[in-house]
Formats: sequence, structure tokens, C-alpha cells
Amino acid sequence: MSEQELKKKAIEAASKAYAPYSNFKVGSALLTKSGNVYTGCNVENASYGLTVCAERNAIANAIIAEGKIEIEKIVVYTPTPKPTPPCGACRQVIHEFGNPEVKSFCDGDESNTHQSDDLLPYAFELNKD
Repeated sequence: MSEQELKKKAIEAASKAYAPYSNFKVGSALLTKSGNVYTGCNVENASYGLTVCAERNAIANAIIAEGKIEIEKIVVYTPTPKPTPPCGACRQVIHEFGNPEVKSFCDGDESNTHQSDDLLPYAFELNKD
């Protein structure tokens, strides 16, 4: 799937976001190494700490559909003039599923592309063996 198609899916996902408190509608689309695409949007809550980000919702959708996954690429759309990278919690969750390319884009012309490990160089890890 092309990057343009992933961006389109992320924008579509953002349109479904539940963001009555911030009106900051975020969408995400991820491509797994198996070639499947999953989307997510942010879901806010009156108790702000219970809000779930678009990236984590996309990952949860992938896990529900496939079980074990490896993420090849994840794109994040924000309705802002400058790109907004994933938050710290999302960076940690993304890290759990590989070292994918992370692309942040916005309503403006700018975008950012990083490897997950560059966004979170000292990620928390447990021995999975």
C-alpha cells in the first residue's frame, strides 16, 4: 500500500474520532509486515487520563484481527499546521511491535519521518523469552 493511501486512511479515521473536549481529531493507519492495514482514531473521555490515542487504537485493531503483529509503517494525521509526532505512551506501544517507520503529517505541507527507535531511544523492554 502506498504512503498516499495510508495518509488517506488516516484522515478518514480522524473524521471518526471522538474528541468532544479538545476537538483535536487524530487518525492513524498502520501497515503490518503481513501487508494488512488497520486504522484507529483517538477516543477522549471526561476523565482525560482514560483517553486513548489513535496510534494505540490502530494497534489494538491489528491485534484483534491478526494476533501477533509486526508493524512496517505507521502514519499519524493531525489537523494542525505542523506535524505532531506520537506521544510518549504511543511511542512505547509502537516499539513493542518492531522498529517501524513513523510518519507524522498534518494539514500543512510539512511531514516528519522517523524510525520508532529514534523517537524512543531508551524504550522499556522486558525479556520475552
